[in-house]
Amino acid sequence: MADLTNAQKKEWAKTLYLRENLTQQEIADRVGCSRVTVSNWVRAGKWEEQKVGITLTRQEQVGNLYRQVAEINRTIAGRPEGERFATSKEADILGKLAAAISKMEQETGIADIITVLTGLIEWLRPYDIERAKELTRIADAYIKDKL
Repeated sequence: MADLTNAQKKEWAKTLYLRENLTQQEIADRVGCSRVTVSNWVRAGKWEEQKVGITLTRQEQVGNLYRQVAEINRTIAGRPEGERFATSKEADILGKLAAAISKMEQETGIADIITVLTGLIEWLRPYDIERAKELTRIADAYIKDKL
């Protein structure tokens, strides 16, 4: 595993900051930098504002897209017989929604990986703290390798 560049450390720190409930010191320890560096990144990048702005999970976003498709389909179904087809505008919107759904359901980003691994570690911790610590080290190495 190669050492991370500062840009990679910053990206990893940002993901941890936005997605996990960690202190700046915990983030610094995991990423391999100082707490002051993390604090500077948070302030300069306005991460706190971004964290507040993240209100929907990927699953909720996909659910919203499916609801939009269903709404268009209900509108089409409510038309008189013989006119139950999408207008060109509706067909365009349906195509875009379908593409967005497909992309979101298939795409796994580093933030998703971190979320899943953190959930696994938190689940394991009450049962076996030592294995949870080891899994954290392994997960951190895996994440560093993916950056």
